[in-house]
Amino acid sequence: MKIIRQTQLAILLLSATGFYAQAAPVPLEQRIAHGEYLSRAGDCTACHTAVGGQPFAGGLKMTTPVGAIYSTNITPDRKHGIGEYSFAEFSDAVRKGIRKDGTHLYPAMPYPSFVKINEDDMQDLYLYFQHGVKPVAQANKDSDIPWPLNMRWPLAGWNLLFRHDGVFQPDTQQTTAWNRGAYLVQGLGHCGSCHTPRGIGFQEKALDQSEPEYLSGGTLEGWHAANLRGDKVTGLGQWNEQQIAQFLQSGHTEKSAAFGSMTYVVQDSTQYLNAEDLQAIAVYLKSLQPMGDNAKELVKDPATYQALTSGKATQPGAQLYLDNCAACHRSDGMGYENTFPALAHNPVLLSKDPSSLISIVLKGSHMPITQTAPTGLTMPDFGWRLSDEDVAQLLSFVRTGWGNQAEPVSASQVKDIRAELPKPKEK
Repeated sequence: MKIIRQTQLAILLLSATGFYAQAAPVPLEQRIAHGEYLSRAGDCTACHTAVGGQPFAGGLKMTTPVGAIYSTNITPDRKHGIGEYSFAEFSDAVRKGIRKDGTHLYPAMPYPSFVKINEDDMQDLYLYFQHGVKPVAQANKDSDIPWPLNMRWPLAGWNLLFRHDGVFQPDTQQTTAWNRGAYLVQGLGHCGSCHTPRGIGFQEKALDQSEPEYLSGGTLEGWHAANLRGDKVTGLGQWNEQQIAQFLQSGHTEKSAAFGSMTYVVQDSTQYLNAEDLQAIAVYLKSLQPMGDNAKELVKDPATYQALTSGKATQPGAQLYLDNCAACHRSDGMGYENTFPALAHNPVLLSKDPSSLISIVLKGSHMPITQTAPTGLTMPDFGWRLSDEDVAQLLSFVRTGWGNQAEPVSASQVKDIRAELPKPKEK
């Protein structure tokens, strides 16, 4: 009887949206399964599942410049979740940032990107969250944002200024793969939420490739999400399509590895995408023009390796590197293939913003645990043993060694990010 009722619901839903006028009905189970795939592509679990919590029950703390907010319960629980949402109300929440009760969602919910999700995919997402997710009776938490900043009515004005209506429109001048990649990156993948710089209103400065700042790198919560454009030094100019697809599937390439929030993006989302979608994303990203560093040339410099192996490593930070880093990343800065990332000519090290490097050294990091790379190798944290000045010297050394040409790191930059670390518990 349950299957019959679900099938009847699907028939009513599809009929109401005019689906039957365009194609034959798709089995409900198939649409729910597709909705689950889309939820993976959208990485819904990343924000709506707290550490150690039930899937999609919310409660994950997210910091903002004005205070902390907590993700909401999006299970089909009728009291605390979205079990009472109609499709139209679900669509408004996802694509417009407006809850069932009319309250505006904070744009930490990436609805400026999700607005591009097409109608059929939105229907399948709705079916999945209503029938493929276990309901959890977990109450939502209020934000920690103080009054009057916690008032939500100004968000209506924010939406007028920064949210652009309309689903993704394919570019007829581009290939099918390019359009599929653009749809996933701009919409469900909401890659710009992290990888695009933010403006004065905390809005993404660009929402697609028509603006040069799109996916040029962004900084949030002490991490700098990398430039995904075609820049040779700081972007994906050194990568080919195969390497991009491999990274999204496994969390690493021969010389690089995911870190920070990207670890969980790969672990919970992109590793589950099929080969065609991974390739489409790679095609789209490789089409993005560089921001401007392509005039620079990356030249290998053996002087760093020679100094480190000769016992004459007198440059500030060199001994710190030998004591803490060389065992994994090697004296030549090349790391170990598919294991520990290279530091020589690594775009992450060459970014103007060293936030991610500081955070990795202070907090440590680990690779994603994926089907193709299940080991989940870990880099330990060094914040407990290295001072702010130590970290600054160490990172300045690797940002200028082996031919790297990046600005030095200051102790004050390290201090600022260290201040965001959890305070040690008193004994």
